[in-house]
Amino acid sequence: MALTNRETRAKASEKVSLASSRRLPPLNAVRAFEAAARQGGFQAAGAELHVSANAVGRLVKILEDWLGVPLFRRLARGVALTDAGRDYLDRVTPLLDQLAEATADLQRAESSKVLTVSAVPSFAARWLMPRFGRFTARYPELDVRVLASVPPTDFAREGVDVAIRLGPGTYEGLRSDLLLHEDFFPVCSPRLAAGKPRLRKPKDLAKHVLLHEEWEWRIPLQIDWPRWLGAMGISGVDARRGPRFSYSHMTLQAAEEGQGVALASSALVGDALASRRLVRPFGDRFVRGPYGFFIVSPLGSAARDKVVAFRDWALEEATSTFVGRKLAPT
Repeated sequence: MALTNRETRAKASEKVSLASSRRLPPLNAVRAFEAAARQGGFQAAGAELHVSANAVGRLVKILEDWLGVPLFRRLARGVALTDAGRDYLDRVTPLLDQLAEATADLQRAESSKVLTVSAVPSFAARWLMPRFGRFTARYPELDVRVLASVPPTDFAREGVDVAIRLGPGTYEGLRSDLLLHEDFFPVCSPRLAAGKPRLRKPKDLAKHVLLHEEWEWRIPLQIDWPRWLGAMGISGVDARRGPRFSYSHMTLQAAEEGQGVALASSALVGDALASRRLVRPFGDRFVRGPYGFFIVSPLGSAARDKVVAFRDWALEEATSTFVGRKLAPT
């Protein structure tokens, strides 16, 4: 039976009355109590909440005064839950979890049309950005943020949906899809390749400026000039001389300007080779790198429509990226 207008108004009034009669404790104090109980002390709780241990202690005292019940026993070193505190913790923890989940659900709904992509700077500059117009044209309903970042992505803290990272490809708690292998070979400007001194064989590098990237300690096995020359069996070239740059895109820019010969990753120079801003003076020979570029995202969000859209698009784009054909001798 349908409710009459009077009954509907009565029920709405009842809900308002119940809501207004709620006796809720100060929520900041509840949060401080739960953190202190879970972390085992005020100091650790303060670090988690980015406040001082004294601030946590004051909030817990406010909650205890409001409840009229001690929640902790203050010890010579640290604190311990009372029986009442343990019971209260068991009751409020799932409520705080539900509140956090409801908040996250709302934020996800509000941000469902925002896609945040993180990539290492050189990959963002040399591969992602030249192609990104095709992604935004295909998915105009998405508002896209691109972040260039070197450290590993903290997806939750940074609000990142998907990242492109250079590494071995195995990351706990993340879905990881290989986007591109890295093959390394020398590149230079067409003018330098055609000029003097000659640059026809790898041993000719002894008479040219070598451009270097200062690889981070996190990728210690990356291919550099000494490793590349060693794999090629080339001696007589001082592989340590020449200017050094923080990122690959800076090294490649210098090479395009004719400032020397760079050791390039195939993942970063496809467009430059196609447009002949760079050339390969020694043909197709290359050395396969130990790492690859991977698309990574948290397992819990890897199946979201916008993440799937980006992953599928990037993998499609990767099929047209230049890849070397002839392996270096071993």
